[in-house]
Amino acid sequence: MKGMTLFNQKYRVESTRLAGWDYASPGWYFVTICTKNHACVLGEIIDGELRLSAIGQLVAEEWLKSSILRSYIELDHWVIMPNHLHGIIIFKEDQPVETPGAGVSPVPRRTRPPSIGSIIGQFKSATSKRVWAAGHRDFGWQARFFDHVIRNDESQKTIGEYIANNPLKWELDRYHPGYTPAHTTI
Repeated sequence: MKGMTLFNQKYRVESTRLAGWDYASPGWYFVTICTKNHACVLGEIIDGELRLSAIGQLVAEEWLKSSILRSYIELDHWVIMPNHLHGIIIFKEDQPVETPGAGVSPVPRRTRPPSIGSIIGQFKSATSKRVWAAGHRDFGWQARFFDHVIRNDESQKTIGEYIANNPLKWELDRYHPGYTPAHTTI
């Protein structure tokens, strides 16, 4: 199986993480978060434009809150699709350290700095709670998410264009329920 290895007689998904990269460090991160079983509950694409469902609206609100609640990140391009969300999250330079009062030793605010994984986990948790409270108890996210470290301006531009054009290309999207990979001949 491609991308899977056998460990203790069970297959596990190989990590797509950039080896040696600290996912709490400043930088640009492209993420894709999918609904459970790729259920198309976030909205629908009509004439190349997304129309958010009530669930999709809650997801959009929580996504926008991400940078309000966390001063150390910014949101760049993002789009909600019927069954997934694409977004670019920018981790700003290190947060300013709080200065303790005279004679007080500095104490770290966290045992570990926030990472892309912790932010996505918090986003998925907050969104799920709001959606469930609105009566959609069957809503869920896939356990994992895709991330990619953006390492240069050209890559950022390409990914930004991909995100912006995603609704126009919904029929060709691998997450589209009717997607069939093109067959190639050798």
